[in-house]
Amino acid sequence: MRKKRNYKREHKPDFKYGNVAVGRFTNYVMEKGKKSTAEKIVYGAFDFIHKQTNQEPMAIFEKAMENASPLVEVASRRIGGANYQVPREVRGDRKFMLAARWIIRAARAKKGHPMAQKLAEEILAASKNEGAAIKKKQDTHRMAEANRAFAHFSW
Repeated sequence: MRKKRNYKREHKPDFKYGNVAVGRFTNYVMEKGKKSTAEKIVYGAFDFIHKQTNQEPMAIFEKAMENASPLVEVASRRIGGANYQVPREVRGDRKFMLAARWIIRAARAKKGHPMAQKLAEEILAASKNEGAAIKKKQDTHRMAEANRAFAHFSW
């Protein structure tokens, strides 16, 4: 049986910066359909970044997303009764989604500050190639490198 076709979604830009990436990031931050709360968190984080660095927050955000985006990941593949972790390249949309997910998850794991501040700190850390999101990327790359022997099982 064929798989269902996955149609590309049209992503809307955010209203403040007019950037599609920020709009997508805001949607990933959103919980329980509360978009206005997610926008407050993201724009609050960008304001915090601007106050801390006196630089354009969009440039820092783009650098952070670029640094946190993985190049390879492992996918489980069952061959002859055994499961292998097969390294694969990551597509562009998935790169962004994984980077955003790791940054947001790292920010949520921190304690003691408002979410906007935690998110800003994690974005700043990722833009400097530091922090939990970058560690997650490096772990993913390390796992793909360790399983490079199974790359011929790729499909």
